[in-house]
Formats: sequence, structure tokens, C-alpha cells
Amino acid sequence: MAGKDGRTVDELFAGLSPAKQRTFEEVGLGLPELRRIAEEDGHTRRVRRILDIDGGKPSDDPARAWPWIRLPLIALVGVAVCLASTYLIGRYAVFVGLVWGMAVIWTAVSAPLRRGGPVLRGLVVAAYVVLVWLGSQQADRWYLQVRGQETTVTYAKAVDRGSHGVTTLYCRVKLPDGAIRQVFDNDKWCTDVTMVGTRTQAVVDPAGHYRPFLGHRSDLDNGVIDYLCLGAAVVLVLAPVAAVALIPWRSRRSNRAGGPGGVDV
Repeated sequence: MAGKDGRTVDELFAGLSPAKQRTFEEVGLGLPELRRIAEEDGHTRRVRRILDIDGGKPSDDPARAWPWIRLPLIALVGVAVCLASTYLIGRYAVFVGLVWGMAVIWTAVSAPLRRGGPVLRGLVVAAYVVLVWLGSQQADRWYLQVRGQETTVTYAKAVDRGSHGVTTLYCRVKLPDGAIRQVFDNDKWCTDVTMVGTRTQAVVDPAGHYRPFLGHRSDLDNGVIDYLCLGAAVVLVLAPVAAVALIPWRSRRSNRAGGPGGVDV
């Protein structure tokens, strides 16, 4: 990719002193990254702006911060899509989140930062995995905490379902509208056949998508897991913020006669 003077990115970078080349490489703007930027843009103008040096440091180029700003946005959209998918496919939504995670990993790897970059990238990816893994299992609880309604239901006969030679009882309740729904967590009474026809409290989804929860709304609080997810969300946002803060920002000063050392960059 050649510029207006016919010089390629490689030639522009080679024209810098070894010390300045190392400076760019230390902040993740080595030759491979500059080639990628030029390839994306289809020209070398942005590369020339990046190579405009103030005191031997890379210029203040917002393009270097954008990948880190984009990273939490993509990750948060992935978490939202995963949680929304539980509305249709339940806890299998974790696979939706993991597939989206490929985009999160690609964005994290492409975010330039030499000092602390690998650690911050790892924190973002780990936080994302925690959110989609635990979030897909807790989405029904969170939804019922917000939208659920407490009502009186009636224990119905539990159903037996076998898998790999093991039989498990799944509790069901009869809702006020007469519908019989399986609950997503058994309580200690629902499997007792003598309890069939007995009334109890449950939190139900008015739209009928999520299964009823036996108990009160306050029982939906899942303490440790909720705080773990909250902590992961904080890390997901603050790690990229820290990365942007670690970028060595400098004010850009245009050198019309050429870059430092007589190199026209």
C-alpha cells in the first residue's frame, strides 16, 4: 500500500530511527499493526498521522483507543443476546454466548497495547465467559425478580423422566388459569404425592415464557452468583477503560518540513 509519495508502510516505518521504531512497537503500533491499518483504510494517510511524532512518542491518535472502546460494546451486546436467547431456548443460550465470544476474542486480540495488554485482554474475555455462563443459568431468576408476580398455585402430580438409567422427579404446579407448568426448581415438598392439590406460593411469569418458581420473590436472590456476575460486569467495563488510560497520549504537532530526523511521515 503506497502513499501519495509512492512510499509503502514498510518504507515509512524503515525511515524511522531504531529507537523510534521500538517506541511504536512498545505501544502495539509496530509494522504489522500499521500494515493492518493501511489495509483497512486503503491508503496510508492514517499511518502517516500515527507516525507524526512529538518528543519521540506516538501522536495522539484516537484510532488507537477505538479498539478498546469497541471491545466492551461488542462484549455487552453478546451478553445481552445470550440472556435474551434464554427466553426461547432456556439454558442452551450459553452456546449462543460462546459463539459470540469468538467476536469478543478477535476484538480483544486486535486491540493494541503493549504494556499490560495481555492481562487486560484476558480479564475482558474471562469476565465475558463468566457472564454468559452464569447469566444463561440465572436469567430466569433475574427476569422473575423484575417481572414476576407472586401468586397462589396448586401442587400437581410430579412427572418421572429417565435419562441414562436414572429417574428424576420434576415438579409441576397448576396455575390460577388452570395451566399446568413444570417448575424450574423443586422444593422439598413438591415430590410428595400427598401434597398434590395443596396450595403454595410461587412467582410466575405473566407472559408464560419462564417456568414458575416455588417460593417468594425474595427467595430468588442468589447472593454469591449475583455478586460474581456483577463483579464480572464491572471488570468487563473497567479493563478497557484502564487500557485506554495506559495508552501514552501525546498532543499532535504537525511538522510541515518533515518528521523528526528529516523523515517525512
